[in-house]
Amino acid sequence: MSGQTPFSDTLALAHIRAGFRAAIARAVETLGATAPNPSVGCALLDAEGKILTVGVHPGAGQPHAEAQALAQAREAGVLGQARVAVVTLEPCNHTGRTPPCSEALRNSPVQEVWIGARDPNPQASGGADRLRQAPGSKRVMLLSECADMYDLAMDCEALLAPFASRVVRHRPWLSVKQALDERGSMIPPAGCTTFTSDASLDLAHRLRRATDAIVTGIGTVLADRPRFTVRRVADHERSTPRVLAVCDRHGRLPEDWRRDMKHAGFEVVICPELLAVPAMLADRGVNWALIEGGPALLKAVSEADLWDDWLTIRKDGLSDRIELKSKAESPLRLLRENACSLAL
Repeated sequence: MSGQTPFSDTLALAHIRAGFRAAIARAVETLGATAPNPSVGCALLDAEGKILTVGVHPGAGQPHAEAQALAQAREAGVLGQARVAVVTLEPCNHTGRTPPCSEALRNSPVQEVWIGARDPNPQASGGADRLRQAPGSKRVMLLSECADMYDLAMDCEALLAPFASRVVRHRPWLSVKQALDERGSMIPPAGCTTFTSDASLDLAHRLRRATDAIVTGIGTVLADRPRFTVRRVADHERSTPRVLAVCDRHGRLPEDWRRDMKHAGFEVVICPELLAVPAMLADRGVNWALIEGGPALLKAVSEADLWDDWLTIRKDGLSDRIELKSKAESPLRLLRENACSLAL
């Protein structure tokens, strides 16, 4: 055993922290691929703190992160060495399209399980309690119980935020993206489609990839005929179309544009009322929606308080200044950092 602590029977907290950092970093890359399920990461560590494998949940109907990590370790011939599992979300405790992860961990050589966040879904929660049940009980620790791990607990909450929003509030996490030039205008110069830097464009397309839906206004569609596709980074191989919700009260959406968007992989939905959009998206299993529109739509979103975080990209000379406002722990922060709050 290496450097046991009062919190862990097996490892020093530095090893637990490293496991969580790896699990979170991998899980962040699955945002936008797993809805209606959450993005989850799981790392298996040996008795010396070495990370044996990191598993993530690739998508609905596929094995969960814990099952992936265990299967990868078995395939690599190192499952017998696994002593600690760190998982960003409480292992599920029910049989849906996949078996319970709590049972998979109970039937493994793992002796200790660290959990980043409780499962807000009452149908799947209870994994921590099941893991503690004898015979075959495991030592279970929650990040919220360890003050030294508070930053990672907040990262796990941020990773879970889109799923938790849909399950608890029956509305997806809503992110607004707004680009402003030096004068505070959202309108690009004549002949241009943008005025932001390459780095900002990369971030914008990573955000598109991470979200399950895009919300825009009819004014933006008529003025720009935007594509809303993910272009600067590789998109996920999606099993279902990304939802494209267009706020259009008077039926002005061009049919040819709608047809083009369908061919580009979107499910186009016309929404006469902005306030009805969140529930409609939740009904379609959307965890995270990105609001991309013009000044009129963003003004209406702000006045209706229909946002959870707001990303502003301000042109500042030759570079951009990026500002993020958030009402709670933000998945966009994790996405921007491309991992967790501590540098990898």
